[in-house]
Amino acid sequence: MTPKTPEPRVCSVARSLEVVGEKWALLAVREVLLGNRRFDEIVRRTGAPRDTMAARLKTLVEAGVMERRQYSEHPARHEYLLTDAGKDLYPVITTLREWGDRYLSGRQGPPSTFEHSCGHTLTTRLVCESCGEPATFANSRRPKPARAGASLEG
Repeated sequence: MTPKTPEPRVCSVARSLEVVGEKWALLAVREVLLGNRRFDEIVRRTGAPRDTMAARLKTLVEAGVMERRQYSEHPARHEYLLTDAGKDLYPVITTLREWGDRYLSGRQGPPSTFEHSCGHTLTTRLVCESCGEPATFANSRRPKPARAGASLEG
C-alpha cells in the first residue's frame, strides 16, 4: 500500500498570499496608504520595474484590493485607490513595518516612525477583541474540529 501524500492545508494565509504575497504588491499597497496614488509615483517610491508594477496593480484591482480611477481625459491618466479590502491591509503593513524596524534596521534604526493621533509613537498590539488581552503565539490556539455526528451545542 502506498502511503497517502498529505493534501496542502486549506488556509486563508495561503489564499491571501495569492493576492498580496509578492513584494511589489504589498509595496504598492503601502504607497497608496501613504497617499501616492499615481502609477509613476508608485513606481518611483517602490523602485519596481514599470511592467512588473503594472501587472501587480492589475492583480490588486482584479482582486478588489484597489480600484483604478481616471483623473484626466487628455491624456488619459489613472490613479489607484484602496477599497475597503485594501484599507484592511493597514494593520498588516504596520505590523510588517514594525517587525522590520525591530529585526532588520541595524545601527541606523528605523527609516521612519509613525505617530498616532494621540501624539505618541504608533506601535501595534494584537489583542483578543472579546477580552482585550494581548494575543500571542503562546496563548492562541486553533479549536479542535467537532467530531462527526457531534452536536455543535454540546
